[in-house]
Amino acid sequence: MLAQQETIFNTVSHQLQIPTDNLIQLSLRHFLKYKLRIIDTEIFDISGRYNVANVEEMDERYQKGTLDEENSWRDLQRLDHLEYKHDELLKTINSLL
Repeated sequence: MLAQQETIFNTVSHQLQIPTDNLIQLSLRHFLKYKLRIIDTEIFDISGRYNVANVEEMDERYQKGTLDEENSWRDLQRLDHLEYKHDELLKTINSLL
């Protein structure tokens, strides 16, 4: 399967007249940005649902008692995980510059 992918990248890089390494890096960067947009959309959805900017603010609302923990604790955990994934993806994308 790897040989087939290499052939595809070589063909496309030849057609676009760019080095294969550049094509691979650009493709990976584009894919990671796409995944980042999906994560950002879910973060926006959860934070909008509870009117918070981030997981820290959501946690503060728990501590103050202004947010019902019974119905939202899974969203808090999910938001925490998504923010972590967001930061890790950004690091990876920035390393591809």
